[in-house]
Amino acid sequence: MTLALAAVQAVNALGRTLGRLGIRPVSLDEAALIDAAKREAHLDDFRAHDFREPLRLLLASLEHEAHLTWLGRVIARRDIGSLLVNRLRLARDRVRFPWIARVRVASPIFIAGLPRSGSTFLHHLLAQDPQSRVLRAWEVLTPSPPPSPETDATDPRIAHARRQLRAFDRIAPEFKTIHPLSAELPLECIAVLAHSFVSSRFHTMYRVPSYQAWFEQQDHRPAYALHRAVLQHLQARFVGGRWVLKAPTHLWSLEALFATYPDAFVVQTHRDPATALASVASLTTVLRRVSSDAVNPVEIGREVTHQWSNALERAVVFRRSGAVAAERFVDVQYRDVLDDPIGVIRAIYARVGLRLGATAERRMRAHIRRHPKDRHGPHRYSMTSFGLDPDAISHRFKSYREYFNVNEEHGLP
Repeated sequence: MTLALAAVQAVNALGRTLGRLGIRPVSLDEAALIDAAKREAHLDDFRAHDFREPLRLLLASLEHEAHLTWLGRVIARRDIGSLLVNRLRLARDRVRFPWIARVRVASPIFIAGLPRSGSTFLHHLLAQDPQSRVLRAWEVLTPSPPPSPETDATDPRIAHARRQLRAFDRIAPEFKTIHPLSAELPLECIAVLAHSFVSSRFHTMYRVPSYQAWFEQQDHRPAYALHRAVLQHLQARFVGGRWVLKAPTHLWSLEALFATYPDAFVVQTHRDPATALASVASLTTVLRRVSSDAVNPVEIGREVTHQWSNALERAVVFRRSGAVAAERFVDVQYRDVLDDPIGVIRAIYARVGLRLGATAERRMRAHIRRHPKDRHGPHRYSMTSFGLDPDAISHRFKSYREYFNVNEEHGLP
């Protein structure tokens, strides 16, 4: 056990003692959180208040269903508080810089697919192209004020993000074996969508079944309107570059995505769900254990199976509907990403009308050499740990596998 993990356990033990004494040291009250955010930001105008209902539902789930430890309550409060502060500052910037609303987000590329299907590796490769513009962690964690090319390498928010991510690494050291994080690395769109409080991020980090059930029934267009506003904000002072974005959760929201970005392209990655679900259940377990001592891996196995079977079925229905031209999609198999990543990049570029330049290809090949699989150690997991039955999963995902010609994998990677 590391010193950091021992300290986490000690803090949580203290919290349990305080709880037995009837003392709840950390409040998740909606009004208190909003007042605290206003004090921290020295602002009081959110402009839009469409976040209030999802925030209220999220807080209720956190309070009554998430089984948060004392540290978990601290993390949830800081997490939500940061999102509220960012919303206040983004609202202020729209008043100070009204021309941001006229910034055009042209033909963005979205990578979406079953989690653990090679999408992160593909995203990081595409980010090596100087033509690409990606969401970097430091920008998303503290988006205001709009970043500037003059201070792109020296912005103090980079150091701030590094400190935040180092703290996370100390309390969840396993996470880097699953998903790389760094202040300068690309971050998923769920971190942006979280500012709307309509995001799968919360279900991954915390046990919030009531919130997740509500999330699955919502119109996500308001969340994507905020997503577009953040992209405008981050590119406002930059010239050129095409957004290359990524999040598995876009599969839930293809209709909202194309309603917001009608000229977008979607690269959908595909992998045998039986293998991918065990990996995403492992990731969810690692994240939830940061905030709770009551994490049930078998329950998580059921949750991720339900969540991603629904998401993939929605994607199949949307693709079959013809609501968006087939030319707006590029389908990529996981094995092809591993075996011939540059060939996959060329196929994507051919579809979206880009040329793979010599500099971009050289940087991509260098990235592949510098980032071998399992460089932070192997990600170990098993289907049985999460109560996953390969035959049941194969049946449940049959329509997805047949529609996209996804082969079964034999054995975990």
